[in-house]
Amino acid sequence: MIIKKRAISILIIIFVILSGLVGRLVQLQLVSTESFSKNKVNLIKASVSQRTQELVIDQGRGRFIDRNNQAITHEYYPTLVLFPFLKNIDWPIEEVATIIHTSTDEIHSALDDAKQPVIFGGDTPLELTESQMNKINQLKIPGVFAVHRQYELDQKIAEHLIGLIRENEELFQKRYPEKNYLPNNTKLGITGLQSTFDEFLLPEGEAKLLYHVAGNGGPLFGIDVKYTAPANPFYPIAVKTTIDKDIQSIAEDILDKYKMKKGGVVLLDVKTNDLVAMVSKPNINYSNPFSDGSAENQMIMPQFPGSVFKTVIAAAAIEHNMISNDRSFNCDLDLYGEGPAEFKHGPLNFYNSFAKSCNYTFATIAEELIQKDQESIERYASMLGVMGPVGWRGDVFRFQDFSQIPNEYNGKVWSDERDKQVKKAIAQTAIGQKDVRVTPLGIANMMATIARGGDKKQVRVVSKVLYKNGSTLFSFPQQDIQGDEIASYTASKLQELLRGVVTSGTASSFSSLPFEVAAKTGTAETGKKNGERTLVNKWYAGYFPFNEPRYALVVVDLEQESDSTVANRVFYDIVKGIYEHEQT
Repeated sequence: MIIKKRAISILIIIFVILSGLVGRLVQLQLVSTESFSKNKVNLIKASVSQRTQELVIDQGRGRFIDRNNQAITHEYYPTLVLFPFLKNIDWPIEEVATIIHTSTDEIHSALDDAKQPVIFGGDTPLELTESQMNKINQLKIPGVFAVHRQYELDQKIAEHLIGLIRENEELFQKRYPEKNYLPNNTKLGITGLQSTFDEFLLPEGEAKLLYHVAGNGGPLFGIDVKYTAPANPFYPIAVKTTIDKDIQSIAEDILDKYKMKKGGVVLLDVKTNDLVAMVSKPNINYSNPFSDGSAENQMIMPQFPGSVFKTVIAAAAIEHNMISNDRSFNCDLDLYGEGPAEFKHGPLNFYNSFAKSCNYTFATIAEELIQKDQESIERYASMLGVMGPVGWRGDVFRFQDFSQIPNEYNGKVWSDERDKQVKKAIAQTAIGQKDVRVTPLGIANMMATIARGGDKKQVRVVSKVLYKNGSTLFSFPQQDIQGDEIASYTASKLQELLRGVVTSGTASSFSSLPFEVAAKTGTAETGKKNGERTLVNKWYAGYFPFNEPRYALVVVDLEQESDSTVANRVFYDIVKGIYEHEQT
Protein backbone atom coordinates (compact mmCIF):
# COMPACT_ATOMS: atom_id res chain seq x y z
CA MET A 1 0.00 0.00 0.00
CA ILE A 2 2.80 2.38 0.96
CA ILE A 3 4.69 1.49 -2.22
CA LYS A 4 1.55 2.18 -4.28
CA LYS A 5 1.10 5.62 -2.68
CA ARG A 6 4.74 6.45 -3.31
CA ALA A 7 4.40 5.40 -6.93
CA ILE A 8 1.31 7.58 -7.37
CA SER A 9 3.11 10.53 -5.74
CA ILE A 10 6.10 10.10 -8.04
CA LEU A 11 3.79 9.88 -11.06
CA ILE A 12 2.01 13.06 -9.99
CA ILE A 13 5.33 14.88 -9.57
CA ILE A 14 6.52 13.67 -12.97
CA PHE A 15 3.19 14.74 -14.51
CA VAL A 16 3.46 18.22 -12.95
CA ILE A 17 7.05 18.61 -14.18
CA LEU A 18 6.14 17.42 -17.67
CA SER A 19 3.09 19.70 -17.71
CA GLY A 20 5.31 22.63 -16.74
CA LEU A 21 7.80 21.77 -19.45
CA VAL A 22 5.04 21.36 -22.04
CA GLY A 23 3.50 24.66 -20.92
CA ARG A 24 6.84 26.39 -21.21
CA LEU A 25 7.32 24.84 -24.65
CA VAL A 26 3.87 26.07 -25.71
CA GLN A 27 4.76 29.55 -24.48
CA LEU A 28 8.06 29.51 -26.37
CA GLN A 29 6.74 27.94 -29.59
CA LEU A 30 3.20 29.29 -29.86
CA VAL A 31 2.24 32.03 -27.38
CA SER A 32 5.17 34.38 -26.74
CA THR A 33 7.22 33.84 -29.85
CA GLU A 34 7.39 37.53 -30.72
CA SER A 35 7.46 39.04 -27.22
CA PHE A 36 9.10 36.78 -24.68
CA SER A 37 9.92 37.86 -21.11
CA LYS A 38 9.96 41.40 -19.70
CA ASN A 39 12.57 42.29 -22.31
CA LYS A 40 10.05 41.43 -25.07
CA VAL A 41 12.52 39.26 -26.98
CA ASN A 42 11.37 38.17 -30.43
CA LEU A 43 12.26 34.47 -30.29
CA ILE A 44 11.75 33.92 -34.00
CA LYS A 45 14.17 36.68 -34.90
CA ALA A 46 16.60 35.53 -32.21
CA SER A 47 16.54 31.99 -33.60
CA VAL A 48 17.12 33.20 -37.15
CA SER A 49 19.91 35.48 -35.94
CA GLN A 50 21.59 32.58 -34.15
CA ARG A 51 21.61 30.57 -37.38
CA THR A 52 22.67 33.45 -39.62
CA GLN A 53 25.95 35.07 -40.51
CA GLU A 54 25.62 38.49 -42.05
CA LEU A 55 27.63 41.46 -43.21
CA VAL A 56 25.98 44.86 -43.17
CA ILE A 57 26.88 46.70 -46.37
CA ASP A 58 24.86 49.83 -45.73
CA GLN A 59 23.20 50.82 -42.45
CA GLY A 60 20.72 52.83 -44.50
CA ARG A 61 21.07 56.22 -42.84
CA GLY A 62 21.58 59.11 -45.23
CA ARG A 63 24.90 60.88 -45.50
CA PHE A 64 26.33 64.37 -45.83
CA ILE A 65 28.40 65.63 -48.75
CA ASP A 66 30.09 68.95 -49.42
CA ARG A 67 29.38 71.46 -52.19
CA ASN A 68 31.65 69.49 -54.54
CA ASN A 69 30.02 66.14 -53.68
CA GLN A 70 32.92 65.03 -51.48
CA ALA A 71 31.90 62.77 -48.60
CA ILE A 72 31.74 64.39 -45.16
CA THR A 73 30.35 61.63 -42.93
CA HIS A 74 30.78 58.41 -44.89
CA GLU A 75 31.30 57.20 -48.42
CA TYR A 76 30.90 54.12 -50.56
CA TYR A 77 33.54 52.26 -52.51
CA PRO A 78 33.95 48.71 -53.87
CA THR A 79 35.49 46.19 -51.48
CA LEU A 80 36.03 42.43 -51.47
CA VAL A 81 33.87 40.35 -49.11
CA LEU A 82 34.86 36.77 -48.25
CA PHE A 83 32.66 34.30 -46.35
CA PRO A 84 34.29 31.85 -43.92
CA PHE A 85 32.94 28.67 -45.55
CA LEU A 86 35.43 29.30 -48.38
CA LYS A 87 38.01 27.59 -46.13
CA ASN A 88 36.18 24.30 -46.60
CA ILE A 89 35.57 24.30 -50.35
CA ASP A 90 37.62 24.44 -53.53
CA TRP A 91 37.29 27.75 -55.34
CA PRO A 92 39.38 29.67 -57.94
CA ILE A 93 41.38 31.66 -55.42
CA GLU A 94 44.19 32.21 -57.94
CA GLU A 95 41.89 34.10 -60.30
CA VAL A 96 40.71 36.42 -57.53
CA ALA A 97 44.29 37.00 -56.35
CA THR A 98 45.33 37.93 -59.88
CA ILE A 99 42.46 40.40 -60.28
CA ILE A 100 43.25 42.25 -57.04
CA HIS A 101 47.04 42.02 -57.50
CA THR A 102 47.81 40.06 -54.35
CA SER A 103 48.97 36.57 -53.38
CA THR A 104 46.84 33.56 -52.53
CA ASP A 105 48.63 33.43 -49.18
CA GLU A 106 47.24 36.87 -48.31
CA ILE A 107 43.71 35.69 -49.05
CA HIS A 108 44.20 32.45 -47.08
CA SER A 109 45.55 34.49 -44.17
CA ALA A 110 42.44 36.68 -44.18
CA LEU A 111 40.23 33.57 -43.97
CA ASP A 112 42.26 31.44 -41.53
CA ASP A 113 40.60 32.57 -38.31
CA ALA A 114 37.40 33.90 -39.84
CA LYS A 115 34.13 32.91 -38.21
CA GLN A 116 32.17 35.77 -39.73
CA PRO A 117 32.27 37.34 -43.21
CA VAL A 118 35.42 39.42 -43.62
CA ILE A 119 36.36 42.50 -45.60
CA PHE A 120 39.65 41.86 -47.35
CA GLY A 121 42.21 44.29 -45.99
CA GLY A 122 40.85 44.42 -42.45
CA ASP A 123 40.96 47.85 -40.84
CA THR A 124 42.21 49.37 -44.10
CA PRO A 125 39.97 47.65 -46.67
CA LEU A 126 41.27 47.17 -50.17
CA GLU A 127 39.51 49.67 -52.44
CA LEU A 128 38.70 47.97 -55.72
CA THR A 129 38.31 49.64 -59.07
CA GLU A 130 34.99 49.31 -60.89
CA SER A 131 36.75 47.04 -63.37
CA GLN A 132 38.05 44.74 -60.61
CA MET A 133 34.62 44.69 -59.02
CA ASN A 134 32.95 43.61 -62.26
CA LYS A 135 35.57 40.93 -63.00
CA ILE A 136 35.20 39.36 -59.53
CA ASN A 137 31.41 39.31 -59.67
CA GLN A 138 31.47 37.81 -63.18
CA LEU A 139 33.24 34.77 -61.70
CA LYS A 140 30.09 34.06 -59.64
CA ILE A 141 32.01 32.36 -56.85
CA PRO A 142 29.76 31.51 -53.87
CA GLY A 143 30.95 33.47 -50.84
CA VAL A 144 33.06 35.92 -52.86
CA PHE A 145 31.50 39.31 -53.47
CA ALA A 146 32.71 42.68 -54.64
CA VAL A 147 30.24 45.26 -53.33
CA HIS A 148 29.95 48.97 -52.70
CA ARG A 149 30.11 49.18 -48.92
CA GLN A 150 29.48 52.11 -46.59
CA TYR A 151 32.49 53.34 -44.63
CA GLU A 152 32.54 56.01 -41.96
CA LEU A 153 35.33 58.49 -42.60
CA ASP A 154 38.21 58.38 -40.13
CA GLN A 155 38.48 62.17 -39.98
CA LYS A 156 35.40 63.92 -38.64
CA ILE A 157 34.75 67.13 -40.59
CA ALA A 158 32.69 70.05 -39.24
CA GLU A 159 31.65 67.90 -36.29
CA HIS A 160 29.61 70.55 -34.46
CA LEU A 161 27.77 71.62 -37.59
CA ILE A 162 27.04 68.05 -38.74
CA GLY A 163 26.13 66.92 -35.22
CA LEU A 164 25.74 63.65 -33.33
CA ILE A 165 23.69 60.49 -33.78
CA ARG A 166 22.80 58.20 -30.90
CA GLU A 167 20.57 55.25 -30.03
CA ASN A 168 17.61 56.38 -27.92
CA GLU A 169 14.63 54.02 -27.88
CA GLU A 170 12.37 56.36 -25.92
CA LEU A 171 13.08 59.28 -28.25
CA PHE A 172 12.65 57.07 -31.31
CA GLN A 173 9.20 55.91 -30.21
CA LYS A 174 8.20 59.48 -29.36
CA ARG A 175 9.53 61.02 -32.57
CA TYR A 176 8.49 58.27 -35.01
CA PRO A 177 5.61 56.21 -33.57
CA GLU A 178 4.47 55.27 -37.09
CA LYS A 179 7.82 53.73 -38.10
CA ASN A 180 7.35 50.44 -36.27
CA TYR A 181 9.11 48.59 -39.10
CA LEU A 182 12.42 49.98 -37.85
CA PRO A 183 14.16 48.62 -34.74
CA ASN A 184 13.87 50.77 -31.62
CA ASN A 185 17.66 51.05 -31.43
CA THR A 186 17.78 52.91 -34.76
CA LYS A 187 20.22 55.80 -34.45
CA LEU A 188 18.74 59.30 -34.37
CA GLY A 189 20.21 62.73 -34.96
CA ILE A 190 20.35 64.60 -31.66
CA THR A 191 22.42 67.69 -32.51
CA GLY A 192 23.37 69.76 -35.55
CA LEU A 193 22.27 68.96 -39.08
CA GLN A 194 21.88 65.31 -38.07
CA SER A 195 19.00 66.47 -35.89
CA THR A 196 17.50 69.00 -38.31
CA PHE A 197 17.45 66.59 -41.25
CA ASP A 198 16.82 63.44 -39.21
CA GLU A 199 13.54 62.57 -40.89
CA PHE A 200 15.21 62.75 -44.30
CA LEU A 201 18.21 60.74 -43.13
CA LEU A 202 16.30 58.00 -41.31
CA PRO A 203 17.04 54.57 -42.81
CA GLU A 204 14.50 52.47 -44.67
CA GLY A 205 16.45 49.44 -43.46
CA GLU A 206 19.87 47.81 -43.77
CA ALA A 207 21.43 46.32 -46.89
CA LYS A 208 23.33 43.13 -46.07
CA LEU A 209 24.73 39.82 -47.25
CA LEU A 210 23.71 36.76 -45.21
CA TYR A 211 23.68 32.99 -45.13
CA HIS A 212 22.52 30.33 -42.68
CA VAL A 213 24.88 28.17 -40.64
CA ALA A 214 24.59 24.91 -38.72
CA GLY A 215 25.80 24.39 -35.17
CA ASN A 216 29.30 23.51 -36.35
CA GLY A 217 29.54 26.72 -38.36
CA GLY A 218 29.08 25.06 -41.73
CA PRO A 219 26.46 26.10 -44.29
CA LEU A 220 22.93 25.01 -43.35
CA PHE A 221 21.25 25.30 -46.76
CA GLY A 222 24.19 24.94 -49.11
CA ILE A 223 26.56 27.75 -49.88
CA ASP A 224 24.10 30.29 -51.28
CA VAL A 225 24.53 33.81 -49.91
CA LYS A 226 21.56 36.14 -50.05
CA TYR A 227 21.48 39.89 -50.53
CA THR A 228 18.72 41.77 -48.70
CA ALA A 229 17.99 45.49 -48.92
CA PRO A 230 15.07 47.91 -48.66
CA ALA A 231 12.91 47.91 -51.78
CA ASN A 232 13.02 51.70 -52.19
CA PRO A 233 15.67 52.49 -54.84
CA PHE A 234 15.77 56.22 -53.98
CA TYR A 235 17.13 55.82 -50.45
CA PRO A 236 19.32 56.48 -48.54
CA ILE A 237 19.48 60.16 -49.44
CA ALA A 238 22.41 62.57 -49.38
CA VAL A 239 22.27 66.02 -47.79
CA LYS A 240 24.38 68.33 -49.92
CA THR A 241 25.88 71.00 -47.70
CA THR A 242 27.43 74.29 -48.78
CA ILE A 243 30.66 73.40 -46.96
CA ASP A 244 33.88 73.23 -48.96
CA LYS A 245 35.59 70.19 -47.44
CA ASP A 246 39.07 71.29 -48.45
CA ILE A 247 38.70 74.77 -46.94
CA GLN A 248 36.98 73.32 -43.87
CA SER A 249 40.01 71.07 -43.36
CA ILE A 250 42.36 74.03 -43.77
CA ALA A 251 40.50 75.94 -41.04
CA GLU A 252 40.41 72.94 -38.69
CA ASP A 253 44.11 72.23 -39.16
CA ILE A 254 45.00 75.86 -38.39
CA LEU A 255 42.94 75.89 -35.19
CA ASP A 256 44.63 72.66 -34.13
CA LYS A 257 48.03 74.13 -35.01
CA TYR A 258 47.50 77.06 -32.65
CA LYS A 259 45.71 74.92 -30.03
CA MET A 260 42.68 77.18 -29.71
CA LYS A 261 40.85 76.04 -26.58
CA LYS A 262 37.46 77.71 -27.01
CA GLY A 263 36.13 79.68 -29.95
CA GLY A 264 36.15 79.05 -33.65
CA VAL A 265 35.78 80.17 -37.23
CA VAL A 266 32.94 81.13 -39.57
CA LEU A 267 33.55 81.58 -43.30
CA LEU A 268 30.80 82.72 -45.70
CA ASP A 269 30.62 82.99 -49.47
CA VAL A 270 29.86 86.71 -49.93
CA LYS A 271 27.95 86.33 -53.20
CA THR A 272 25.58 83.54 -52.12
CA ASN A 273 25.84 83.87 -48.34
CA ASP A 274 26.46 80.12 -48.21
CA LEU A 275 28.45 78.75 -45.29
CA VAL A 276 31.84 77.60 -46.59
CA ALA A 277 33.42 76.55 -43.29
CA MET A 278 32.53 76.48 -39.61
CA VAL A 279 34.73 75.24 -36.78
CA SER A 280 33.91 75.26 -33.07
CA LYS A 281 36.26 74.53 -30.20
CA PRO A 282 36.65 72.57 -28.01
CA ASN A 283 36.34 69.36 -30.00
CA ILE A 284 33.43 67.11 -29.11
CA ASN A 285 34.15 64.68 -26.30
CA TYR A 286 32.38 61.68 -27.84
CA SER A 287 32.44 59.63 -24.65
CA ASN A 288 30.35 62.23 -22.82
CA PRO A 289 29.58 65.20 -25.08
CA PHE A 290 26.96 66.89 -22.91
CA SER A 291 28.65 66.77 -19.52
CA ASP A 292 31.37 69.28 -20.39
CA GLY A 293 29.54 71.35 -23.00
CA SER A 294 31.82 70.17 -25.80
CA ALA A 295 28.81 69.39 -28.01
CA GLU A 296 27.81 73.07 -28.04
CA ASN A 297 28.50 74.94 -31.26
CA GLN A 298 30.10 78.18 -30.06
CA MET A 299 29.58 79.78 -33.48
CA ILE A 300 25.80 79.97 -33.04
CA MET A 301 25.87 80.95 -29.36
CA PRO A 302 25.74 84.59 -28.17
CA GLN A 303 29.07 86.10 -27.14
CA PHE A 304 30.37 89.51 -26.03
CA PRO A 305 31.46 91.12 -29.35
CA GLY A 306 33.59 93.98 -28.02
CA SER A 307 34.73 96.61 -30.52
CA VAL A 308 33.52 94.62 -33.54
CA PHE A 309 30.12 96.02 -32.51
CA LYS A 310 31.38 99.53 -33.25
CA THR A 311 30.57 98.70 -36.88
CA VAL A 312 26.88 98.94 -35.94
CA ILE A 313 27.38 102.34 -34.29
CA ALA A 314 29.28 103.51 -37.37
CA ALA A 315 26.44 102.45 -39.69
CA ALA A 316 23.85 104.30 -37.61
CA ALA A 317 26.03 107.42 -37.41
CA ILE A 318 26.60 107.48 -41.18
CA GLU A 319 22.89 107.18 -41.96
CA HIS A 320 22.06 109.89 -39.41
CA ASN A 321 24.55 112.23 -41.13
CA MET A 322 26.59 112.55 -37.94
CA ILE A 323 29.99 112.05 -39.56
CA SER A 324 32.23 114.97 -40.42
CA ASN A 325 35.96 114.93 -41.13
CA ASP A 326 36.17 118.31 -39.45
CA ARG A 327 35.06 116.91 -36.10
CA SER A 328 37.69 115.36 -33.85
CA PHE A 329 37.44 113.37 -30.65
CA ASN A 330 39.85 113.41 -27.73
CA CYS A 331 41.13 109.83 -27.83
CA ASP A 332 43.39 110.44 -24.86
CA LEU A 333 40.25 110.04 -22.73
CA ASP A 334 38.81 106.78 -21.48
CA LEU A 335 35.41 105.35 -22.42
CA TYR A 336 33.48 107.70 -20.14
CA GLY A 337 35.63 110.78 -20.73
CA GLU A 338 36.49 110.84 -17.04
CA GLY A 339 40.17 109.87 -17.09
CA PRO A 340 43.09 108.88 -19.32
CA ALA A 341 42.68 106.07 -21.85
CA GLU A 342 44.81 102.92 -21.54
CA PHE A 343 46.15 103.63 -25.03
CA LYS A 344 46.33 107.34 -25.90
CA HIS A 345 45.84 108.36 -29.53
CA GLY A 346 45.30 112.11 -29.21
CA PRO A 347 42.64 113.90 -31.28
CA LEU A 348 41.19 111.68 -34.03
CA ASN A 349 38.43 112.15 -36.58
CA PHE A 350 35.75 109.50 -37.00
CA TYR A 351 37.61 107.56 -39.71
CA ASN A 352 40.80 107.26 -37.66
CA SER A 353 38.81 106.61 -34.48
CA PHE A 354 37.37 103.52 -36.15
CA ALA A 355 40.80 102.43 -37.39
CA LYS A 356 42.39 102.85 -33.94
CA SER A 357 39.24 101.63 -32.15
CA CYS A 358 38.89 104.71 -29.92
CA ASN A 359 36.30 103.91 -27.25
CA TYR A 360 35.59 107.54 -26.33
CA THR A 361 34.52 108.40 -29.89
CA PHE A 362 31.94 105.65 -30.07
CA ALA A 363 30.61 106.25 -26.57
CA THR A 364 30.05 109.90 -27.53
CA ILE A 365 28.37 109.06 -30.83
CA ALA A 366 26.18 106.37 -29.26
CA GLU A 367 24.88 108.84 -26.68
CA GLU A 368 24.02 111.29 -29.46
CA LEU A 369 22.29 108.51 -31.41
CA ILE A 370 20.13 107.56 -28.44
CA GLN A 371 19.09 111.19 -28.06
CA LYS A 372 17.99 111.21 -31.71
CA ASP A 373 16.39 107.77 -31.75
CA GLN A 374 16.01 105.49 -28.72
CA GLU A 375 15.97 102.36 -30.90
CA SER A 376 18.71 103.32 -33.34
CA ILE A 377 21.39 100.87 -32.14
CA GLU A 378 19.26 97.72 -32.21
CA ARG A 379 17.61 98.85 -35.46
CA TYR A 380 20.91 99.15 -37.29
CA ALA A 381 22.16 95.89 -35.81
CA SER A 382 19.11 94.29 -37.39
CA MET A 383 19.61 96.15 -40.69
CA LEU A 384 23.15 94.79 -40.88
CA GLY A 385 21.91 91.22 -40.40
CA VAL A 386 23.73 90.66 -37.12
CA MET A 387 20.86 90.05 -34.69
CA GLY A 388 19.64 86.68 -35.88
CA PRO A 389 18.49 84.16 -36.38
CA VAL A 390 20.33 84.43 -39.68
CA GLY A 391 20.26 80.79 -40.79
CA TRP A 392 18.03 79.60 -43.63
CA ARG A 393 14.35 79.32 -42.70
CA GLY A 394 11.37 78.40 -44.84
CA ASP A 395 8.72 75.81 -45.64
CA VAL A 396 9.97 72.35 -46.64
CA PHE A 397 7.17 69.98 -47.63
CA ARG A 398 4.97 69.65 -44.54
CA PHE A 399 7.55 71.32 -42.28
CA GLN A 400 6.59 74.96 -41.77
CA ASP A 401 9.31 77.44 -40.83
CA PHE A 402 11.95 74.74 -41.20
CA SER A 403 15.28 75.94 -39.78
CA GLN A 404 18.49 74.51 -41.24
CA ILE A 405 20.58 75.50 -38.21
CA PRO A 406 19.11 74.09 -34.98
CA ASN A 407 19.35 75.99 -31.70
CA GLU A 408 20.72 79.16 -33.29
CA TYR A 409 20.56 81.98 -30.76
CA ASN A 410 19.36 85.52 -31.38
CA GLY A 411 21.52 88.53 -30.69
CA LYS A 412 20.71 91.06 -27.98
CA VAL A 413 21.55 94.73 -27.43
CA TRP A 414 19.61 95.80 -24.33
CA SER A 415 18.30 93.82 -21.36
CA ASP A 416 16.74 96.82 -19.65
CA GLU A 417 15.21 99.72 -21.60
CA ARG A 418 16.02 102.03 -18.68
CA ASP A 419 19.72 101.66 -19.56
CA LYS A 420 19.07 103.94 -22.53
CA GLN A 421 18.87 106.77 -20.02
CA VAL A 422 22.17 105.88 -18.34
CA LYS A 423 25.28 107.43 -19.90
CA LYS A 424 27.70 104.71 -18.78
CA ALA A 425 25.36 101.93 -19.91
CA ILE A 426 25.13 103.55 -23.36
CA ALA A 427 28.94 103.86 -23.51
CA GLN A 428 29.44 100.20 -22.61
CA THR A 429 26.81 99.14 -25.16
CA ALA A 430 28.54 101.19 -27.88
CA ILE A 431 31.70 99.10 -27.56
CA GLY A 432 29.93 95.73 -27.44
CA GLN A 433 29.89 95.23 -23.68
CA LYS A 434 27.16 95.53 -21.00
CA ASP A 435 24.30 93.31 -22.25
CA VAL A 436 25.33 93.08 -25.91
CA ARG A 437 25.51 89.50 -27.16
CA VAL A 438 25.81 88.36 -30.76
CA THR A 439 26.78 85.10 -32.40
CA PRO A 440 29.94 84.72 -34.49
CA LEU A 441 27.64 83.61 -37.31
CA GLY A 442 25.75 86.90 -36.94
CA ILE A 443 29.00 88.90 -37.09
CA ALA A 444 30.05 87.00 -40.23
CA ASN A 445 26.67 87.76 -41.76
CA MET A 446 27.16 91.47 -40.99
CA MET A 447 30.51 91.47 -42.77
CA ALA A 448 29.02 89.70 -45.79
CA THR A 449 26.14 92.21 -45.84
CA ILE A 450 28.57 95.13 -45.91
CA ALA A 451 30.73 93.48 -48.58
CA ARG A 452 27.63 93.02 -50.80
CA GLY A 453 26.69 96.68 -50.52
CA GLY A 454 24.00 96.30 -47.86
CA ASP A 455 22.03 93.35 -49.24
CA LYS A 456 21.31 91.07 -46.27
CA LYS A 457 20.66 87.38 -46.83
CA GLN A 458 19.94 84.25 -44.84
CA VAL A 459 22.91 81.95 -44.31
CA ARG A 460 22.38 78.75 -46.25
CA VAL A 461 24.08 75.62 -44.91
CA VAL A 462 22.40 73.00 -47.10
CA SER A 463 21.71 73.53 -50.79
CA LYS A 464 19.93 70.29 -51.71
CA VAL A 465 18.63 66.96 -50.52
CA LEU A 466 19.46 64.32 -53.13
CA TYR A 467 18.03 60.90 -53.84
CA LYS A 468 20.39 57.94 -53.99
CA ASN A 469 20.56 58.23 -57.79
CA GLY A 470 21.64 61.88 -57.57
CA SER A 471 18.35 63.49 -58.59
CA THR A 472 16.98 66.29 -56.42
CA LEU A 473 14.43 65.62 -53.69
CA PHE A 474 14.41 69.23 -52.48
CA SER A 475 16.38 72.36 -53.31
CA PHE A 476 16.87 75.21 -50.84
CA PRO A 477 16.81 78.58 -52.65
CA GLN A 478 18.92 81.55 -51.58
CA GLN A 479 16.75 83.85 -49.49
CA ASP A 480 16.94 87.44 -48.26
CA ILE A 481 16.45 88.41 -44.63
CA GLN A 482 13.26 90.42 -44.45
CA GLY A 483 13.29 93.98 -43.13
CA ASP A 484 15.04 97.28 -43.69
CA GLU A 485 18.58 97.41 -45.07
CA ILE A 486 21.34 99.99 -44.92
CA ALA A 487 21.82 102.23 -47.95
CA SER A 488 24.46 101.28 -50.50
CA TYR A 489 26.20 104.59 -49.70
CA THR A 490 26.42 103.56 -46.04
CA ALA A 491 27.82 100.17 -47.04
CA SER A 492 30.51 101.81 -49.17
CA LYS A 493 31.53 104.07 -46.27
CA LEU A 494 31.69 101.06 -43.94
CA GLN A 495 33.87 99.29 -46.50
CA GLU A 496 36.28 102.23 -46.41
CA LEU A 497 36.31 102.18 -42.61
CA LEU A 498 37.01 98.45 -42.47
CA ARG A 499 39.81 98.74 -45.00
CA GLY A 500 41.32 101.57 -42.94
CA VAL A 501 41.59 99.26 -39.94
CA VAL A 502 44.03 97.15 -41.99
CA THR A 503 45.95 99.96 -43.74
CA SER A 504 46.40 102.19 -40.70
CA GLY A 505 44.74 100.63 -37.66
CA THR A 506 44.53 97.72 -35.28
CA ALA A 507 44.66 95.03 -38.00
CA SER A 508 47.73 96.35 -39.81
CA SER A 509 49.38 92.91 -39.63
CA PHE A 510 46.94 91.77 -42.32
CA SER A 511 48.36 94.25 -44.84
CA SER A 512 51.00 91.71 -45.86
CA LEU A 513 48.44 89.06 -46.85
CA PRO A 514 48.17 88.03 -50.53
CA PHE A 515 44.52 89.16 -50.50
CA GLU A 516 43.59 92.74 -49.61
CA VAL A 517 41.53 92.45 -46.43
CA ALA A 518 38.95 94.75 -44.81
CA ALA A 519 38.42 93.95 -41.13
CA LYS A 520 37.53 95.00 -37.61
CA THR A 521 39.14 93.83 -34.40
CA GLY A 522 37.54 93.49 -31.02
CA THR A 523 38.48 92.65 -27.45
CA ALA A 524 35.59 92.04 -25.07
CA GLU A 525 35.78 91.60 -21.32
CA THR A 526 33.84 88.52 -20.23
CA GLY A 527 33.64 89.13 -16.49
CA LYS A 528 35.57 85.91 -15.92
CA LYS A 529 39.06 85.44 -14.53
CA ASN A 530 41.81 82.85 -14.42
CA GLY A 531 43.24 83.59 -11.01
CA GLU A 532 44.02 87.30 -11.18
CA ARG A 533 44.09 87.37 -14.98
CA THR A 534 41.07 88.77 -16.83
CA LEU A 535 39.62 86.58 -19.57
CA VAL A 536 38.57 88.22 -22.83
CA ASN A 537 36.96 87.37 -26.16
CA LYS A 538 39.32 88.31 -28.99
CA TRP A 539 37.70 88.95 -32.38
CA TYR A 540 38.88 89.43 -35.95
CA ALA A 541 36.08 89.90 -38.48
CA GLY A 542 36.24 91.01 -42.08
CA TYR A 543 36.07 90.12 -45.75
CA PHE A 544 38.39 89.65 -48.73
CA PRO A 545 39.50 90.40 -51.39
CA PHE A 546 38.61 94.04 -50.73
CA ASN A 547 37.79 95.14 -54.29
CA GLU A 548 35.94 91.99 -55.34
CA PRO A 549 34.74 90.39 -52.09
CA ARG A 550 34.32 86.61 -52.09
CA TYR A 551 34.71 85.57 -48.46
CA ALA A 552 33.54 86.94 -45.11
CA LEU A 553 35.60 85.57 -42.22
CA VAL A 554 35.18 85.70 -38.46
CA VAL A 555 37.66 84.27 -35.95
CA VAL A 556 36.97 84.47 -32.23
CA ASP A 557 39.10 83.20 -29.36
CA LEU A 558 36.79 82.94 -26.35
CA GLU A 559 37.58 83.44 -22.68
CA GLN A 560 41.35 83.64 -22.96
CA GLU A 561 44.00 85.80 -21.33
CA SER A 562 44.58 88.81 -23.57
CA ASP A 563 48.28 88.11 -24.13
CA SER A 564 47.73 84.47 -25.11
CA THR A 565 44.97 84.71 -27.70
CA VAL A 566 45.61 83.21 -31.12
CA ALA A 567 42.80 84.83 -33.12
CA ASN A 568 45.13 87.15 -35.06
CA ARG A 569 47.36 84.32 -36.27
CA VAL A 570 44.40 82.08 -37.07
CA PHE A 571 42.74 84.79 -39.21
CA TYR A 572 46.02 85.48 -41.01
CA ASP A 573 46.75 81.83 -41.73
CA ILE A 574 43.23 81.04 -42.95
CA VAL A 575 43.29 83.89 -45.48
CA LYS A 576 46.74 82.79 -46.60
CA GLY A 577 45.66 79.14 -46.69
CA ILE A 578 42.66 79.91 -48.91
CA TYR A 579 44.89 81.88 -51.28
CA GLU A 580 47.38 79.02 -51.55
CA HIS A 581 44.56 76.49 -51.97
CA GLU A 582 43.18 78.47 -54.90
CA GLN A 583 46.60 78.54 -56.58
CA THR A 584 46.80 74.74 -56.72
